[in-house]
Amino acid sequence: MGTQFKYFKNPLTEFSEEERLFRDSVAEFCLKNLAPNWEKYDEESSRSPVLRPELFSSLGRQGILALTCRPESGGQGGSQTMAAIAVEELGYGDPSVATAVYTLLNIGWPYMLDRYGDPSVSSEIIERVVKGDAFFGIASTEAQGGSDLSNLRTRLARSGENYLVSGTKIYISGVNEVFGLPFGGGWFLLGRSGGAGHKGLSALAVLPKWKGVTSSNTTHSVFNGMGRHGLSTGSVTFDGFEVDRRNLIGEEGRGFYVAMEGFNSARILVAAACIGAGRWLLERGAEWVKSREAFGHRLSEYQSVSFRFAELYGKLEAARMMVYRAARLHDRIYLEKRPGYSPRDLNAPVALAKMWGPETAVEIAQEVMRWHGALSFVKEHPVHRVFLGLLSYVIGAEGAQNVMKSVLSRELLETHEKTETHPDKSDTKAKAR
Repeated sequence: MGTQFKYFKNPLTEFSEEERLFRDSVAEFCLKNLAPNWEKYDEESSRSPVLRPELFSSLGRQGILALTCRPESGGQGGSQTMAAIAVEELGYGDPSVATAVYTLLNIGWPYMLDRYGDPSVSSEIIERVVKGDAFFGIASTEAQGGSDLSNLRTRLARSGENYLVSGTKIYISGVNEVFGLPFGGGWFLLGRSGGAGHKGLSALAVLPKWKGVTSSNTTHSVFNGMGRHGLSTGSVTFDGFEVDRRNLIGEEGRGFYVAMEGFNSARILVAAACIGAGRWLLERGAEWVKSREAFGHRLSEYQSVSFRFAELYGKLEAARMMVYRAARLHDRIYLEKRPGYSPRDLNAPVALAKMWGPETAVEIAQEVMRWHGALSFVKEHPVHRVFLGLLSYVIGAEGAQNVMKSVLSRELLETHEKTETHPDKSDTKAKAR
């Protein structure tokens, strides 16, 4: 499928030579490995979860997984901008966004492990993630809490030099991947080590299956979701699961802040996945309206269609600029360490990108389905798969849309203390690598 319309030059989203070469290599990878197969993957996994270890390994060989982790920790040493480029291309190659989500989780949360974890623990995990052998995502959501992280109840009880984890995490990605991959994996788990509120939370690298051995202190289930079937979602219950204290990520009682920092990184990539899928949708829509005729005219000749197409193109361009502004800002703060920049400077730009990207992509999906009419309402047509996958990022994942609006309004109106949403400095364990 050709682009079917012109993309105009935009100096705000221009890439360096290195970034262009990287984008081209990822795009070629997607054209070969994802574009011919993603519909089959989505359909097969909709009937029962199917692992794709060969796909995970190929992502590792492509140099995408743990992209932003330092080379000395086993990572790729890439920038957040390069991560956004990769995830956008993966969202275009597999617009159900399953592959993009698998990838962004295995970029964003190993990165936080690299920044704040014990090097002997983090390097072992990252080295396996890089190869595609292990999955490492985020486990924060609980049934009673939802987006209210300060209301988490999973307990992290001290037992000598270790922690005993007890509680249930729900709606978390990668359950089948962790327990199904031969090597295993786990999550950045946020739980309560102290009193009430966000200051009583700590973060642990929890590995219920590692080196092929599954703990007897966990049970899990995989949900049958509406879309994005290529990556599993489910729940895990921990019943006194013992975790070495070296697996603490950041200082005890500072887990909330480390998690908020991690969400800022992951949300940029979520929005990047959505604009990649939105680009695929808009191109598919253009192909259709330029070839389909009704009442003696192509659909593209009707203003009701062409004007709407122009509106959606503008919204997608705006979303893309928001994504890359946030990614560039992330690099200035964490990679370049420019004076005068603080992690808190990311809050509003990231919230905008996460608020705008998924909403725009879903809006495009709905309009493209209308243009296709009844054809889009059959399983054999791929557009509905894209719509359902994208919908997961409007209704909640990596932060509900109303949470993004809350973050943005707080930053704009300064209705909270600085430390409530994000620490001004990366003072957690003073590692800020």
